[in-house]
Amino acid sequence: MSDPGLVDELILDRIDALKVLRASTPEEKDALLERIAGSGQAERDIVKELSKVRPLWRPDRFEEAHRMAMRSLEVLDRNGSRQAKMPRLGPLKPVAAYVVEQMTRWIVKGHQNTLVTRIRKIYERREANAQWGTPEHMMLRRARIDAARVEPGYKGNPLGIPTFLLGGAILSSIASSLRAFITWAFQDNLPAVIVFALVLGAVLAGLAWAALYSAGVARRRIRLSTEQPMRALWETIGACGNPPRDDSNSFAVYAIVLLVLAWVLVPLAAWILVSTFT
Repeated sequence: MSDPGLVDELILDRIDALKVLRASTPEEKDALLERIAGSGQAERDIVKELSKVRPLWRPDRFEEAHRMAMRSLEVLDRNGSRQAKMPRLGPLKPVAAYVVEQMTRWIVKGHQNTLVTRIRKIYERREANAQWGTPEHMMLRRARIDAARVEPGYKGNPLGIPTFLLGGAILSSIASSLRAFITWAFQDNLPAVIVFALVLGAVLAGLAWAALYSAGVARRRIRLSTEQPMRALWETIGACGNPPRDDSNSFAVYAIVLLVLAWVLVPLAAWILVSTFT
């Protein structure tokens, strides 16, 4: 008959977490942890990038790629947030055009800020691991100075609304008015509740359309201006991952969420309120 203590010991030995706790040396613990986690894409990228020790993969093309990247940022900054061509929306066209312009500006300016900051950081780090006095070190130093010099000019408010309006008395007044209207609407006032639900549904549907349209406009402008120059720059640097992507896909997801709210939750809430009042 087998010893119960021996059986328990064998069971404990099969539990990876307890193996780590019972390891006698730090090296053994590290090896056990790595075996538990396995190897994924991130680990393969680490090995691949560490194996490429040159600060620039294509130094003969780097300066050209750097200049083109800087030019593409300039073009995107100048044209990325311009008013988009709008479909026929009747009297709502000016309002829709303004909302789409602000959303497009948010996506474009945010992506532009991300790009210029990422470029500057890559230049700094590659300059730090380049051999002093080599042509690569000098090229990276000049490029880093360029990126650091233009970076503050690309930073700023991603919305075209003055900052004092965003945090001032106007927004407080709007919020107070909305709160007063909602309080009045839900005081046994069935017609006001229905009107409020319809208006809220229409606003959410309109914002969903504007978010989706803005995402398409921003994606097209970013693709035309910066996508290829940034890919070329990343390739000439080498072993630095991929260029950052913009938030147009996230805005498309927000649009879908707003549509769900407009089509499902708002009618459901209105039905519940009507049932309560009747």
